[in-house]
Amino acid sequence: MSKKAAAKKTDNLANDFMTARKQVQKFLLGQDRVIDLTLTSILAGGHAVLVGLPGLGKTRLVHTISTVLGLDSRRIQCTPDLMPADILGSEILQQDEKGQRHFKFIKGPVFCQLLMADEINRASPRTQSALLEAMQERRVTIAGHSHDLPAPFHVLATQNPLEQEGTYPLPEAQRDRFLMQIDITYPDFKDEKAMVLATTAGVEDKVKTLFSADQLMDLQSEIRNMPLGDKILETALKLVTSLRPDAGQDNPLKELIAWGPGPRASQTLVQTAKAYAFLNGREAPVVEDIETLAVPVLKHRMELTLSARADGRQIDDVILNAVKAL
Repeated sequence: MSKKAAAKKTDNLANDFMTARKQVQKFLLGQDRVIDLTLTSILAGGHAVLVGLPGLGKTRLVHTISTVLGLDSRRIQCTPDLMPADILGSEILQQDEKGQRHFKFIKGPVFCQLLMADEINRASPRTQSALLEAMQERRVTIAGHSHDLPAPFHVLATQNPLEQEGTYPLPEAQRDRFLMQIDITYPDFKDEKAMVLATTAGVEDKVKTLFSADQLMDLQSEIRNMPLGDKILETALKLVTSLRPDAGQDNPLKELIAWGPGPRASQTLVQTAKAYAFLNGREAPVVEDIETLAVPVLKHRMELTLSARADGRQIDDVILNAVKAL
């Protein structure tokens, strides 16, 4: 393919995706930032956890994105009695016409392109760990046999930030598998008014499919190959390393941090910056993209010390202070 044809294909992909983005925004009024961050995580090829109170549109967001992007989606409701086999699938013993018995693997809901794990912290640690291999390796292993997941594969999980009774906090290893933690807040009065009018009068419009899984993978490949300036890379690395307990002695944040983000955080910050730059019509990421994504990319990858929490310190504020110090 010639350079001219490749550039035209990329432009067409970008235009189609922006049309799909507008469709999502149409069905989730007042949540443009949440939509952009969620689409950024998908464009970057990863997963995201959506944190918000009930009724703020988390499920609607995932359903709308999966439909608009043309992705095969599944939804699992996480509960304490949910077992790994309920997500991954299991082998059953069957008997053929000749009377011979053999095991057949029955695929679970994880075999899709977009998996919604609703209230993921209500699943037991054993069940949560069942998603680790799927999220990282894009495959699952059952009875010693590996089974590849469809491509692309993304997990969008949800959490309620308040109701913690009967929940199991996600282990650090699994939290690190999520590219971003996206906090969903209340819409403002104007947007909520428009939302109520749109959903309580007449017949609500149906979500349309405007993209495809193959187009998404092509776009993800283009974004991975987006150029990256040395200044952007160094900014990302300086930010991540400044939020570690072994940061330099002159770092005032050092005493506040119990454990900090690892190298995967640096990789994620760079990759999501590329995707976010694309969403904003830029051909390469800028420093402002790193600054914008710092909190959602890093907050679930670090923990404050007990004394810092006792003093009322918040992870978001610590990260923002680190951004200001760059």
